[in-house]
Amino acid sequence: MRIFTVDSFTDRPFRGNPAAVCLLDETVPDEWMQAVAAEMRHSETAFVPAPRDDQEDGPRPLRWFTPAVEVDLCGHATLAAAHVLYSLGGSGRLEFSTRSGVLSTEQTADGLIAMNFPATRATAVDAPEGLVEALGVKPVWVGRSRFDLLVEVESAQAVRSAAPDFERLAAVDARGVIVTATADDGDRDGDGDDDGDRDDNRNGGRPDYVSRFFAPRVGVPEDPVTGSAHCVLSPYWSAKSGRDALVGAQLSERGGTIRTTLRGDRVELAGQAVTIWSGELHV
Repeated sequence: MRIFTVDSFTDRPFRGNPAAVCLLDETVPDEWMQAVAAEMRHSETAFVPAPRDDQEDGPRPLRWFTPAVEVDLCGHATLAAAHVLYSLGGSGRLEFSTRSGVLSTEQTADGLIAMNFPATRATAVDAPEGLVEALGVKPVWVGRSRFDLLVEVESAQAVRSAAPDFERLAAVDARGVIVTATADDGDRDGDGDDDGDRDDNRNGGRPDYVSRFFAPRVGVPEDPVTGSAHCVLSPYWSAKSGRDALVGAQLSERGGTIRTTLRGDRVELAGQAVTIWSGELHV
């Protein structure tokens, strides 16, 4: 079976968020997929049937595994899977059957891949016990979505400088924690760093908001660029800004950008991806 590593939400190798994509030639046990994901050690590995000449109509099954657990929704690994299928001759609208319902992707005129995901709005809650101490930042607002906690802080610099205690954060009851703030001039190039010297990344350009995502509870201390987190960030920042179309920059060490467009109870996430290597599994 063929396997790929793809950097998602970037137009440059070794940036964005790496995901593995395994093209399944046969039905395999869940334990085998979990073992492959643990071997790959990316934040997620996507498993999708290999394209065939006799491909049946309808959504393709798609599943995502971290090195530790299966997850219900993953944006960057979906982008990686679509990128691989398009690079192997796929075209038009691709549909995937997942734990979060049917998700679809399409290639846009400007070379991006747009994904249609459910919006997962956050509602205000009191900060859970231990959250503030584990993050080491002062929240302006705390909310909870279907999967994660959303924490707005006072500035983009506070997002950049956050240094969580991952052992304590893993004890907080949530898949992950999103820390976010309005973008500042240090993020004007949209590539996730502070150099401000280029604006050639077609994933975005100048961002409207910034974020980081921490998920030690599911084996991912910090995820470089998190599509599913932007299903929360898009409706949150669209409500605050009054605009449906925004650009988010994730300020991890690798950095990456996501174009988001809120469409009712759905979010369109758009970005590019780069294949790093491909090979064959021998087990």
